[in-house]
Amino acid sequence: MGPASLILTLGLLVFAAHWFAEIFSKKRIPDVLMLMLIGIIIGPVLKFIDAEKLSSIGNVFGQLTLVILLFESGTELSFKTLAESIKNTVSVTFVNFIFTFIAIGFLGWLLLDMNPGISFMLGAALGGSSSAVAIPLVKQISVGEKSKTILILESAFSAILCIVVTLAIFESYKYGEFRVGIIFGQVFSSFLLASLIGLIGSIFWSMVLDKVRTINNSIFTTPAFVFIIYGINELLGYSGIISALAFGIGLANMDAIYHRWLKMFFNRRPTLLNPTEKTLFSELVFLMKTFFFVYVGISIKFDSLISLLIGFGISFLLIILRILVIRISLPTEIKGINNKDRTFLSMMIPRGLAAAVLATMISQSGLTGCERVSNIVFSVIFFTIIFTSVLVPLLEKSVKFRNFYIKLINFPSFGKKYMLTDFDNIEDNDNEGNKDGDSKNEDSSTTKEKVIIEENDDVPNILL
Repeated sequence: MGPASLILTLGLLVFAAHWFAEIFSKKRIPDVLMLMLIGIIIGPVLKFIDAEKLSSIGNVFGQLTLVILLFESGTELSFKTLAESIKNTVSVTFVNFIFTFIAIGFLGWLLLDMNPGISFMLGAALGGSSSAVAIPLVKQISVGEKSKTILILESAFSAILCIVVTLAIFESYKYGEFRVGIIFGQVFSSFLLASLIGLIGSIFWSMVLDKVRTINNSIFTTPAFVFIIYGINELLGYSGIISALAFGIGLANMDAIYHRWLKMFFNRRPTLLNPTEKTLFSELVFLMKTFFFVYVGISIKFDSLISLLIGFGISFLLIILRILVIRISLPTEIKGINNKDRTFLSMMIPRGLAAAVLATMISQSGLTGCERVSNIVFSVIFFTIIFTSVLVPLLEKSVKFRNFYIKLINFPSFGKKYMLTDFDNIEDNDNEGNKDGDSKNEDSSTTKEKVIIEENDDVPNILL
């Protein structure tokens, strides 16, 4: 593809992305899915673009996308919401990773006849959700702030677990030594020190931002500083994406940080982000998301039917595991998370960049038995994105499907009592033909409905 064709394609993709976003807002057809399908058409199907030639650039671009995405998401999180969500986030992240790691590890070892080391590397690589898929979807659907925060933080935390555990197993498989303590030490230090550097960076930047703004054409300096923070952390061996997230959270909560800790050391108030800068970050996320999902579609490999079938099976298994994870980690009694939110949380299974990079590393390592890993992982990425991007809007649109999923999550009761609470208007989208709404009862807008399920009772239909 020549320069003119490439530039034309980029322009068409941006226009298409805006159109797809409008379609999603009206018809609930996921723009993520349509962008990925464009990538499949111009890549594997028509061969306009060779994925192999984009691999080196694509990995860097994918990392940049994650950095900006997590930074922008961090600017929307408050300390109060974080404090309320952190316990549940840690629970969901670790339970999800452990379930996935063990299930896929044994599946590859016992059923797919893979080497145990390779199969558990596969399980670790697929152990976390994708920020690039989960966060855009979360912002397009109606979920509570606590649930939204859990999904944002989970996708970031799980990336660390996937990378560290996969690399630890890789090194032990390569050199014949495995030490659990080192793994947990690496996870803890990477998270803690990256968060600390990100927060310190946000304090520094808020103190100099007013001076930076006096320079002409300085609106891109904040994203540039995010990249600096990310790069410093990666060079030090810590998590750059966690640092970018912490940087955004720090800037969003700088007033609270100043009044609680900094006021005694600094006489001047920190500078906060203005609406223009926030709009810029949102537009950057939109553009980078557009190109990222097209790149994912280009990178998917369809040269092995067996790998596609295995990927489909693993993706279906991930849905089942996710239901169990949400049931265990987020019981219905949790304040601030209603049943509608739990259904969305139980469907967020997308895999993305971290899994793709780790799979590529494993496949190219030359270790015995690792040849299939890349094809399987890319197939899982493909199917999990399809499942998530189709089923999540369906959960939001269809009351009947959502009620079915609520029953699925809460079955069986195991002798417990569950308080099913939802704070949504009772609105069945199957009756959209009644546009005037005259036939609806006034009490149909009830904002809170509770049903207690006693031991061994069947789960009733819950109207949301």
